[in-house]
Amino acid sequence: MTRIAYLGPPGTFGELAAMQYDPAAELMPFPSHAAVAAAVESGMADLGVVAIENLINGSVQETLDILIHETDLQIQAELVVPVRHNLVAKPGTRPADVRVIYSHPQALGQCRKFLERCFPHAQAEAALSTTEAVELALRRNGDAAAIATERAAQLLGAEVLARDIQDSENNVTRFLVLGRGLPAPTGRDRTSIAFTFAEDRPGALASVLNAFAAANINCTKIESRPTKATFGEYVFLIDFEGHQQDPAVRDVLERIRPLCAELKVFGSYPRAL
Repeated sequence: MTRIAYLGPPGTFGELAAMQYDPAAELMPFPSHAAVAAAVESGMADLGVVAIENLINGSVQETLDILIHETDLQIQAELVVPVRHNLVAKPGTRPADVRVIYSHPQALGQCRKFLERCFPHAQAEAALSTTEAVELALRRNGDAAAIATERAAQLLGAEVLARDIQDSENNVTRFLVLGRGLPAPTGRDRTSIAFTFAEDRPGALASVLNAFAAANINCTKIESRPTKATFGEYVFLIDFEGHQQDPAVRDVLERIRPLCAELKVFGSYPRAL
């Protein structure tokens, strides 16, 4: 049986993503995305599921930094999971009595409009996960609520006060499945890379992008993160269509490698439909 690590405890969106990827797998909750990657690296788990991007909040910086600095695991697949947030609390809690609302920072950001309109005086408090947020709310005396999944509310015995409170009804989160080895090409693949330059000079980034344009390869996402070594220096990240075993992709990677101080390929994997 495949063992899949995810950001737990049970009831999180990470668990939903792991269940979507392999309903028959043994699911293993861990307290952080870094712990998920470490579990796979150590052999404790076969695969790990980590959030990488949300429709409303954008990229998950923790996961980007893990991919850049902390692991050589390869992306095996991507998943797109619909995100439905609910306001939950200890049974019997009245919305008028809520003074504190707990949740993961990503969930708090995805429900900002609802919180500003319906609970302008409530204090938002960060939790390690949406499930932990429910646990924290249940420990208080009827003056707290949490933003979480309906599954978390059911598992912990909380009452749902409001449903679908996310700022966008189309809210989704993109997850990555991390593991070892390179998935075979499928014809509908995506490749993710990160790279740095030896010096900050005009046209450095353009030279890389021009290589993709010349090869007629579509870049689907471009962003940057600090190198964490020198102020003002950045790691650039690109997602693009194709598999690194495709001749065109192999050629463009060889073309841009001499332009970069470092080039790291996170993996080539099937695109989520």
